[in-house]
Formats: sequence, C-alpha cells, structure tokens
Amino acid sequence: MTSTITRPLTGFGTVSGVPWLPDGFTDVFDSSLVRVGEVDLHTVQGGAGRPLLLVGGWPQNWYVWRFVMPFLAERFRVVAVDPRGVGPSGKPHTGYDTGTVAAELTALMRTLGHDRFAMAGHDIGMWIGYALAADHPEAVERLALIDATIPGLAPATPLFGSEAQNDLLWHFAFNRKRSVNEQLVRGREHIYYGDQFRNKAARPLPESAIGFYVESLARDPEALRASFEYYRAIDENMAQNERRKRQPLTMPVLGVAGAQGQGERLGAYLGPVTERLDSVVLPDCGHYVPEERPEALLDHLLPFLRG
Repeated sequence: MTSTITRPLTGFGTVSGVPWLPDGFTDVFDSSLVRVGEVDLHTVQGGAGRPLLLVGGWPQNWYVWRFVMPFLAERFRVVAVDPRGVGPSGKPHTGYDTGTVAAELTALMRTLGHDRFAMAGHDIGMWIGYALAADHPEAVERLALIDATIPGLAPATPLFGSEAQNDLLWHFAFNRKRSVNEQLVRGREHIYYGDQFRNKAARPLPESAIGFYVESLARDPEALRASFEYYRAIDENMAQNERRKRQPLTMPVLGVAGAQGQGERLGAYLGPVTERLDSVVLPDCGHYVPEERPEALLDHLLPFLRG
C-alpha cells in the first residue's frame, strides 16, 4: 500500500474539534490524515518512546482514549486511529472485515516508521486487534484487548436469553440488517445511541461525550452506514476467526473487562486462543472501560506495556 502523510488536520472530530479534553492535551497531541492505499485515516499522535497503537470501537472513535492518552504518552509514541468508516477517516463502501482493516492499520504504522508496536483495542477495536495480532504477529509486541465479544470466538448467544443478556447484545442483530436499520435510526440517533450508552455503562459517561459521539454519526449519512458495515461483515469475520484460532497468539496478551460488561467471560474465551494471557475484571465498571475507569485501566495497562 502506498501512503502519504498530510498534516495538520483540524475541524470537527479532530483534537481541535471535540468537547472537553484533559489539561495540556493539545500541547502533546495533534491530528493528521495518513493516506493508506485508497483510504485517508485520521490519527491523533503524540508522545515519545516505543510505538503504541490505540483503536476504539462502536459507536465511538479515538476520543474514547482521551483520559489515558496523556499518561501513555509519557512513555510511548501514541497513535490513536479512527479506522476506515470512523470519525474524519474515509468511508469506503467495502472492506470492513477485520482482515482488511488489520492489514490497513499495519500499513499505517509502517508508514509512520513503526514496523513493530504494541496495541490496545476496545470493542470493535478489540476485534481488529485480535485479527491484527493473528494475521501480522511479526508486527505486534504486546496486545491489550478491552471488553468486547469477538464473533467466532465467543460462544453463540441463544435467541431467547435473559433480558439482561438481550439488553447487552441485541444491537448485533439489528446492526447487521441492511438499509432498514439506517432508515430507522437516521434522525433518531440520540434515541438509539443514547440507549446503548445508558445500558452498557456502570458509570454514566459525560453528556458532552455522548453528544459528540451521536453528532459524529448523525452529521454524515455515510458515517451511519459505515458504522453498520463492521457488523454486516460479521459472517466474514467469523470465517476468518475460525482459521485464526487454530494458531493461538504467542505474544503477551492482556484482557480487561468491566464487571458489568464482559466480566469473566472475556478471559474464558480468550484463554484458548492465547498462550500468554493475563486477564483482569474491573469492579464498578461497565463496557466503556477507558472512560468509566481510566485510572484502574492504567494500573494494569502501563505495567503490561512496559513488560
């Protein structure tokens, strides 16, 4: 993949166009677009040291990492990326399977001069992180996987599960539907995504953050479509993961779950596909670990990344 770097990038969704950031954040981090193949990828970069790639998930973007990034930048060169379809990044109509996205992010890091790096992924970023480590093991030193259900690794969920289980996972089936879901959500983004944030957080997220995430998806019809494309690629992802899990990951892996999120389930299904797993569950925490309990996450993430 051929790549060029364009910097700086300003406007909505970049470091200059988001709600409240920690003090001094913009002194350390800036936004840039990196052209990887045919797609422009928005990156927020800062700090010095060994490279660390951060990938967020649905329905969020790089901003999910804002509380932990300044501390990580004291020891690492941090690259928080919006993968294809997310935030200011390009929104092609195809290529949302984790194999394609993982190859694209590996090329991104190589373009930035990082042939080998650590990585942390949350939610769909965890899907991508597992795929990247499995498909490109030579590139990944250490991998942190944060509170998600990976299709093809986690046990299948019965249609008639408990109400609590349904509240946690019903969006999987809805998001995979083509076209109808976009028509139902468009113009009602605050209802749909607001419900997601309320039901999955043990500690409520700031209204300013929720408003930003909703606006990111509401202001551009292509953003709404692209957010669903990751779920529409689940069949392909499951087929890919069937192949990947035949060879467990050999690099150190940290699994972090919220007690009201994936809890002990995370370690249970990561165990068979990893050789060196350290799994922790954070109490008083839901799905949005980097925002709900950033200090507790750093207590585990920093020692792990330092090795």
